[in-house]
Amino acid sequence: MTNIKKIITLSALTSGLLVAGGYKIPEQSLNGMALSAAYVAHTTGADTAYYNPAAMAFMEDKQHMEGALTLVHLPSNEYTLFAPLSGESETENILIPSGHYVANAMGDFRWGISMVAPGGLTKRWKSPYQKLYAEEFTLKVVEINPSMSYKVSDNFAIGGGVRLIYSEGVVNSDGGAIAPIKREMEGDTIELGYNLAMIYKPTTDINIAATYRSNIDLDQEGEANLYFGGVGQQYDATVSVPLPAAVNLSISKTWNNQFTLELNYERTYWSAYEDLDFNYGTTIGNPILVGAFDTPLERNWEDTDTFRLGATYVMDKYTFMGAFAIDETPVPAETIGFELPDSDAKIYSMGFRYQYSDDISVGAAFLYTDKEERTLTPGVAENAVLVNGGTFSGGGAFLTTLGFSYEF
Repeated sequence: MTNIKKIITLSALTSGLLVAGGYKIPEQSLNGMALSAAYVAHTTGADTAYYNPAAMAFMEDKQHMEGALTLVHLPSNEYTLFAPLSGESETENILIPSGHYVANAMGDFRWGISMVAPGGLTKRWKSPYQKLYAEEFTLKVVEINPSMSYKVSDNFAIGGGVRLIYSEGVVNSDGGAIAPIKREMEGDTIELGYNLAMIYKPTTDINIAATYRSNIDLDQEGEANLYFGGVGQQYDATVSVPLPAAVNLSISKTWNNQFTLELNYERTYWSAYEDLDFNYGTTIGNPILVGAFDTPLERNWEDTDTFRLGATYVMDKYTFMGAFAIDETPVPAETIGFELPDSDAKIYSMGFRYQYSDDISVGAAFLYTDKEERTLTPGVAENAVLVNGGTFSGGGAFLTTLGFSYEF
């Protein structure tokens, strides 16, 4: 069972944020951040091991390594209806590291490894009505992803890897003065998945690429303390949420070995998230607690499309990058909740690298996620929590990344 100290420590090493639609986080390096993850066909650094391991086959035959540290600022969400039910979530500031390594070629084979945070969210409310349902709802995910490439020919390569996932979850609810009920839950899990990749170079200045990441069910196991009227009981508890499968299709074109445009399309299979169902090792005797904490919540999320356009310009020792993306939310109005009041978004990013020496480069990137305001029509939501409608506004994310790379 995970204790509070461990959770606080892990939060400094993994994600506790919401950046893309749902709780997936595609930006996992300096270049990935600067290009809003429009970085699958034209990858240039050690982070190739994560974004498209097949492309490792075409990297210069030396060892490549890089690391990055990202500061995430998450503004508060506001829910507006009428005074007793309106509220505002907490702001969040989180540090997240990432790292990548690509080894020397071994004939036509090559291997690499990445440490990333591919998903996660945290939403905390102190306003009374929201606390009743989501005082804290946190999912933390860290992934170790060893991968390998094989050069089939001078212009075609394939790759793949194993995804080792460690995840933790925290769910707290507190009725306070509204209802004499309370929930405190913690759990964790280790899961496995895989990823596949290919890259084709029909000409020296065009790359065509595709990647696939498998769905991974995060089957959290832990303990729950449920309280009624200040009296609590502990239960073994489980809950499962998916880290969804995703397909990326990308094409890049480079002019004069200097300017590159990449167009990326991503399909994320969020329909794997059908319900949020907490299960307990023993029967809960209190029918009020059963209704509040042991009733499956339908989610019925929808598959989403994301479109990204990234640009890279190389000038002497500097590399400048920028991107724009349109990202759909998987969360339908019928099943939206306070744990994830998501909406469609537009994403803007920029960044640079400076070649400090032949072996070392440093740089920085900034990304802004602009979430749309979302107004719910009364009676549309199937849950009693939001059946009266209301408006979610604010949210989004500001991410600042510092990174370095070293080749030897």
